[in-house]
Amino acid sequence: MWEHVNNKLYRKFIFKDFSDAFAFITRVALIAEKMDHHPAWTNEYNKVEIWLSTHDAGNIVTEKDKSLSKKIDELLK
Repeated sequence: MWEHVNNKLYRKFIFKDFSDAFAFITRVALIAEKMDHHPAWTNEYNKVEIWLSTHDAGNIVTEKDKSLSKKIDELLK
């Protein structure tokens, strides 16, 4: 579930292993590039954390962030 944390949408994802986490990051990167809207994220072994905010709008959550978060969630279905 996405949370509002410090004017950002935040979510932590846990995967089976590093390969699954990295594959997920790759799929997110392709979507983000198409949207020209790039997340901040970290990856440590099987854990991926993502923060979404719109830099052009003053680093707040906008519809771009909500749209990207929905697309990211769809990758998990």
